Amino acid sequence: MKIFFLLFSIIIFFKANAQDISYNRKIVDTLTSTAFWGRGYTKDGMKKAADFLSDQFKIQGLKPLDGKNFHQHFSYNVNTFPGKMEVTINNKKLVPGIDFIVWAGSKTIKTKGKLEKNDSTSYISDDRKVLVSLKSKLTWDVASEQNEFAAIDLDKNRFIEIPKNIKINIEAILIENFDAANICAMVKGNEKPDSFIFITAHYDHLGGMGNETYFPGANDNASGVALLLSLSKYYTAHPQKYSIGFILFAGEEIGLLGSKYYTEHPLVPLKNIRFLTNTDLAGTGIDGITVVNATEFPKEFALMNRINDEQKYVSVISARGKAANSDHYWFTEKAVPSFFFYTKGGIAAYHDVFDKAVTLPLNEQADLQQLVIKFNEGLQYLKAPLYPDH
Repeated sequence: MKIFFLLFSIIIFFKANAQDISYNRKIVDTLTSTAFWGRGYTKDGMKKAADFLSDQFKIQGLKPLDGKNFHQHFSYNVNTFPGKMEVTINNKKLVPGIDFIVWAGSKTIKTKGKLEKNDSTSYISDDRKVLVSLKSKLTWDVASEQNEFAAIDLDKNRFIEIPKNIKINIEAILIENFDAANICAMVKGNEKPDSFIFITAHYDHLGGMGNETYFPGANDNASGVALLLSLSKYYTAHPQKYSIGFILFAGEEIGLLGSKYYTEHPLVPLKNIRFLTNTDLAGTGIDGITVVNATEFPKEFALMNRINDEQKYVSVISARGKAANSDHYWFTEKAVPSFFFYTKGGIAAYHDVFDKAVTLPLNEQADLQQLVIKFNEGLQYLKAPLYPDH
């Protein structure tokens, strides 16, 4: 009989964890689908993602952080590529995202001509309008302005010839005051509702490059969004001593603009935030995680390691110092104690068309959820160090 109950308990445990991973997988699959077009600036990708995510908070039963609206709107300029994305080199038609990427700040260009060697890794058109640069990996980004020229990166591992001539037709549109929104929610605390623990992640990605190519952004950062939503589900069912705030940021890929805007227009006083944990690139983890700001907040880092040593959630937690590499940064600059963690190992896709849901293992999502839950529990009873303004 004891063996029966033991086996039953094990089955229930693994079933519960499978259900958690199933939910996370569904979120990643949804956010990386063509319907959201890379959660960027063409085909309403970012707006559709924002509406979907605010609906998730509503379904789960969370409340808006400001008590009124899940959306915190702000705006910025962004260069976009909604239409033509045609490049032919040496009379070979190239595939966007696979053979080449356009520089994010490129302007509209339609021209053809010979290519001349510019330096050891680049070529320039004879009319001086187009630069072609040879790269071992194609990595895209987002720009807030247009250059006075157009440029492309060419995958030298796929295109092994010397580029001699080019025909190019690329459409670029600079959008001024693009309307973006942070999605902000909360679960009210049952003892100290005016004190907050924040969990954050960015939901935007690179969007589309032309009308046929988009960047799915599975690891960056549909994985972090999935982890956050699984945590918001948990906290809705298990309110804590402190209030738990959740922010899904827009504008991270263009320079951490969503988190910058929030810290300049906070919906709750920043001094009321006991701690913030930001998750970005949370889809792997075979080699553990790295925690940014670990050296800035040693007591909290020791707490996280102590929990992990006891429960063995991840293989290793590595320490890293202060860095402006995700949305925690502006909070740290405003004296809000903050961590940013990312997973290590597994797929190498990053800011390219290969960062797809089907390749993402999500192998540590359940463990990461438990690590964050236990860490936040510990924070509520760990005496807050005397950081500035706290």
